[in-house]
Amino acid sequence: MKKTLWVLLDSRTGSVGQARGVIKQLNTEKFEIVEKKLDYTKFSGLPNFVRGKTLIGLTPESKKSIIQPWPDLVLSTSRRTVPVARYIKKQSFKTKLIQLMYPGRTGLREFTLAIVPEHDKNKKYYPNIRYIVGSPHRTTPETLAEAQEKWAPVFQNLPKPYTALIIGGAIKGKAFSLENAKNLARSARQLVEKSGGSLLITTSRRTGTKAEAVIMKVLQGIPAHTFLWGAKDENPYLGYLACADKIIVTGDSVSMCSEACGSGKPVFIFTGRHWLTRKHIRFVASLFKNGYAAALKERLFNFKPKGTLNAAVDAAKMIEEL
Repeated sequence: MKKTLWVLLDSRTGSVGQARGVIKQLNTEKFEIVEKKLDYTKFSGLPNFVRGKTLIGLTPESKKSIIQPWPDLVLSTSRRTVPVARYIKKQSFKTKLIQLMYPGRTGLREFTLAIVPEHDKNKKYYPNIRYIVGSPHRTTPETLAEAQEKWAPVFQNLPKPYTALIIGGAIKGKAFSLENAKNLARSARQLVEKSGGSLLITTSRRTGTKAEAVIMKVLQGIPAHTFLWGAKDENPYLGYLACADKIIVTGDSVSMCSEACGSGKPVFIFTGRHWLTRKHIRFVASLFKNGYAAALKERLFNFKPKGTLNAAVDAAKMIEEL
C-alpha cells in the first residue's frame, strides 16, 4: 500500500527546486505524492518560535488545503514551512516529518529526519540529522539529455569546446564588486584562450548592471551565446549545463554550484575576494574536498571530477528507508 507524502512548497524557487529534485527520485510505487503550494501573509516573517505549531502566516486559501485526511509523511522544504509541518504533526501524531535544509532549533526534535547540507555542520546537532553534500536539484541525466537535444542546434555555429559561465552576484548585503567581476572574466577568458572554443554566458538579478558590463567588456571578442539578466527569450540555463564541456560558476549560490556538479562536467568555482559568507566558503570547500569541483585557477584547468553530485538521490534513499 502506498504511503501518502505531502510536500510543503513555499514561494522560493531554490527550495521548490530542491524538493522537486528529491521527489523525482522517489519510487512512485511506494509513495503517493501530493504537493501543497503555500502562500503567505506578512506574518510569515515572524520567528518560528512565535509561529509555533500553527498556520499563522498562511493565507486563508492555503489554510484550507491543510486538512485531514492527514498524510503518512510530510516533506518540509524551508524554515517557513516548519510551523506548518509541526501543526500537521500536532493533529496526527503518526505522521512522520522530514525536513530539507536546517530548520532552526525550534521544533527540530519533532522531525523524524532532517536532511542537512554538510556545510551546515556548525549548527546544533541532533541524532535525527543526516548530512548530504550540496543541495538536491533536478539536474539528472534525463533532464540534461532533453536539454541537449533542444539546445545543441542553437549553439551549433559556435566553435567547440563550449565553456558555460554561470554568474550569480551579491549576497547577504555584500555586493558583487567590480574587482571580482573583472577577475572572474579574466580567469574565464584565460581558460577559453587555453582550451579554445566559445562561451555560454548567463547572469542573474544579483550580478548588477555595472558588474555585468565589466564582465562583457573583458570577454569581448570571444565567441559566445548570452542570456543576460532581463532577457525575454527562453532561458537556456539547462541547455548550457547540458552542452558545456566545462563549467565556470560563482560560489555564491549553493543551488547553481550543486546543479553544475550534477552535470558530471569539470566544474570551476570562482570564490573572489571579501565576498562569500562563511557558510558559502564551507560549502565550496566541501565540493573541493569531495572532488566534485576545483577552484578557478590556471594550474587546475585540467581538473576532472571524481563523480557526479546529486544530493537528491541520497535524500530520496533516506526517505525511502523510513
